[in-house]
Amino acid sequence: MILIGQYDSPFVRRVAIAMRLYGIAFEHKPWSTFGDADKIARYNPLRRVPTLVLDDGEALIESAMILDYLDDRVGPEKAMIARSGEARWRHLRICALAMGLGDKGVSLLYERVLRKEKQLDLWVERCKSQIASVLEVLEKERAAVKTPYWFGERAGHADIAVACVLRFVGEAHPELFDASYRALKAHSATCEALPPFKEIVQPLAPPSGD
Repeated sequence: MILIGQYDSPFVRRVAIAMRLYGIAFEHKPWSTFGDADKIARYNPLRRVPTLVLDDGEALIESAMILDYLDDRVGPEKAMIARSGEARWRHLRICALAMGLGDKGVSLLYERVLRKEKQLDLWVERCKSQIASVLEVLEKERAAVKTPYWFGERAGHADIAVACVLRFVGEAHPELFDASYRALKAHSATCEALPPFKEIVQPLAPPSGD
């Protein structure tokens, strides 16, 4: 299998870390959605990452879809999320909040580096407000959790998603993810200490607006 996308994307990174934890081998193509859009288009007409190219040549897109495929491949005993029921949708809720936070972080970054002096103030403030609101919800809920990870004793998709997004937001918008978020900072540190997180990481390299 081939995983396309750079690891400074929290969406790509969460997939790569899950694959490493699942013991699924893959080839990595660190293609950029800006500089390598034509290469990505051969597999994904949206020219987005992550894109996972299967051994038969079929390509899966969007991190949630890719992870659903990987969960099915490894089976319910090994999958890092419950198969069904309340445990599953509670887990998916945290993932959705994290990915929404990532989307807003990316939008705000693009607004800053691509539009520069032409930034739309209303959109910037909306993104900042959404980021702050999600961080507050995640902080409150993580602080109430007493287990090492969000839903128990081992890392799950929610832990990976939150940690990957927190690293991205912390690098892209450090003023928005400050020391007041103690529970999330601790969560991030716990996850980032795991070997796959140490291995699969890339400093943020935003696109140039020039």
